[in-house]
Parts: sequence; structure tokens; C-alpha cells
Amino acid sequence: MKQPATSWNDCIEHAEVTDIGMRRQNNQDSLAAMPAADEASWRERGHLFMVADGMGAHAAGELASKLACDGVPHNYSKMRDIDPVMALEQAIRGANAEIHRRGQAEAGFHGMGTTCSTLLLLPEGAVVGHVGDSRVYRQRGELLEQLTFDHSLVWELRASGQMGGAAESLPKNIITRSLGPNNSVQIDLEGPFPIRPGDVFLLCSDGLTGPVKDAEIGAVLHSLPTAEAARVLVDLANLRGGPDNISVIVIRVASPPVATEPDPEGDPPPRKGLMLALISWGIAALCLLAAGLMLFGGMKVPAGVAALGATVALIVALSQRGESAVTDDGVPIRSPLGRAPYMRLNCPPSSDIVNDLAGVAKQLRQAATEQRWQVNWNGFDQFRTEAEAAVQRGDFATALAAHGRSITLIVDDLRKRRGELKRTSDSDVNLI
Repeated sequence: MKQPATSWNDCIEHAEVTDIGMRRQNNQDSLAAMPAADEASWRERGHLFMVADGMGAHAAGELASKLACDGVPHNYSKMRDIDPVMALEQAIRGANAEIHRRGQAEAGFHGMGTTCSTLLLLPEGAVVGHVGDSRVYRQRGELLEQLTFDHSLVWELRASGQMGGAAESLPKNIITRSLGPNNSVQIDLEGPFPIRPGDVFLLCSDGLTGPVKDAEIGAVLHSLPTAEAARVLVDLANLRGGPDNISVIVIRVASPPVATEPDPEGDPPPRKGLMLALISWGIAALCLLAAGLMLFGGMKVPAGVAALGATVALIVALSQRGESAVTDDGVPIRSPLGRAPYMRLNCPPSSDIVNDLAGVAKQLRQAATEQRWQVNWNGFDQFRTEAEAAVQRGDFATALAAHGRSITLIVDDLRKRRGELKRTSDSDVNLI
């Protein structure tokens, strides 16, 4: 049986990192996190998280993503008199209108736009609002699921069946939908997705998903605590070239009430509205059958009473359709939105992924040594020893975590000492 959290702050933990990357002059990504301060606020509006990746010349993309990450939470928080999912959709539309207005008003910002990937953690589950090719994932155990559809040329052609064998030759960064360029926008709504204790959600820009594979993302989320996972993912993207800005938000759900799904072995939560609807349909059917038999037997008055009972039962049953059905806690049972997940991948920490990270760490040390940078090699070697011992035990999660920590230790140290990024001549590793 689930135990309640010791405090509200223990229900979830989250970490966010945004990084300029290795090739860009400015950071056009923006993040927003608006966790509920207490359980009452969560029950009313939930936790809100958001990633936006701006597009446009000069400072236009940076402005577009900032307007989105300022506008969506602000607009959403004001709409307390309407359904949270509807409020999220309207908040995104409001941000689109403001970005479009600013783009039309100033020549230097004309045509600017931004992706918008939002996650709401509500009493009824997790809901996603999405435009563009940033992503929202859910990690459950060793299973990684992509909850968003990439609004990109590659994904759209693949979905339409027109891709053929040309997938690898098409540019991956051509997006088909964003906030700002047009005065209206189509928004994908997905969910609600049940939430279990231990579920991890990741919001990220494509600066992460370009250099880092889904299997690696899932293994890192599985093996490392929230803040460390966020940092390791960003470091890996940078060490593989960092061609774009990189932004991630990692949210780990620890306990009820935010974790609303029952244990897999347990019984599902009672659905009062659904149960009442089923009972009412049954009563209506019996009353109609009785009315027919009575009418056939010449008992017109009893038949009329039975027909009236059937009518009342039908009205009660129909009143329980859609969102009027509730759980024992009074949480609406919403009809599913969208078609997610769009990708499901079992991605346990494996020897292959551990070996890849070990190779990155080895390259990192070699390149740093060639550059004669003095860093904390004692800590690095300690993590490497821990990783090797874990591999001998077959504990790949511990090995992956140790390699990730060794990489972050050196990257952080070099960042403090160097202050800028430098690419080595014959390595995929970029040093800070």
C-alpha cells in the first residue's frame, strides 16, 4: 500500500538546465517551471513545465521563446475559472498571438517563431500541449515513451506515407508548425497519462535529441538522480559537438498525491460516474423489457410506469458521459486526447551504452591532457574505478551513473577554468 509523502515538497523533484551549446552565439531556448506551492494549488491547476526553442535572425528567436515562456504560464495562471486543459490551450494561443503581433510590428522580428512543449501534472494525470519539434518524454522503469509528435518535415512525410527511403537525406531541422509566424496555430493536446511513483518526465529542445540517442536518454534517466541526469544529458550533447542550444527539464514523481495511478497489482480506482452510468443502463434495459412484457399482457398502466422508469434511468446514464464521470476523489475522468505515445523504446542501461560513455570519458581525458589543463583527475579516476567494478558485477546502471559523473566532474571543472568552448582537432569531444 502506498504511503503518503512526508511533505508536499517531497511529491516531485525537478531540475532544469539550458546551455548555449558549442556553435551558437546566443541562446534562443527558454524554460519555464511553475510547480504548485501546495496540494490545494495543485488540485486546482497542477504543476506546469515548458520548453521553447526560438527561431529567427539576430535576437528574434530569443525574444520569441522568452515571450512564450513568459506568456503561457502567466495566461494559464489567470484562467482559474475554466478547465485546466482548455486553459492551457488558450494560454498557448494567447502566446502565439503576442509573438505574431510583435513580429509584425518590428521589421527585425518579422517571421520569428518558437516551439512550445508544455507538461501539466494534474490530479487526473499528465497532459501535454505541444507545437514544434521540441519533445516531451515519459520514462517508466526501463521504458521510454515520446509523448509528442515532431512537427517537422521528416515526421510529417513519414506519417503521410510519402517518405520512402529518403529519410536520411532530408534536413532534420525543418519544422512545419511553430508559435508566431501566423496569427493562428494548431496545437496538439495529448493525455491524460496516468502517473506512477518513479515516473520521470523529460522536456527538451532538439539540441539534445540531435546528438543524444533515445536509448541513451532513457538509460541516463533510469540511472541517475534528477539534477545529475539533466546535467549529464546536456554535457553529452556538448561533447558530441553541441551544434544547437540545449535545454532540458527533468521531473521525477516520487509519491502520491501527484502519482495518481494505482500500483499495477492493485485494483483500479473506483469510477463513481462510470459505475452509476453502467447501473443506470442496466436498470433502463430491465424497465424497457418489463414495459414490453406488461404491454403485451395488456397491463397498460404498469407498462407506462416501467417505461417512465426506463426514461429516468436513461437520463441518469446519459448525464454520466464524458467528463462528468469522476473517481472517488472527485477527479474528472477525461476522454483521451491525441494519439501518443509516438515512440516506445525499452532502454535499460546496457554494456553498449556504458562502453560508449566510457569512450567519451577516455576521449575527454585524452583531449584535456593534450591541452595541459589541470583538472580534478583524482575524482575522475575514482568514478572510473567505481564504473569498472560495477561492470564486473553486471550492474550497468551504477556503471553508467559513475561514468556520467566522471564526465560532468571534468566538464564542470573545465568550464570554470576556461570560460569558453574549444574543439579538438581529431576528436568528437569539445572541451569547456
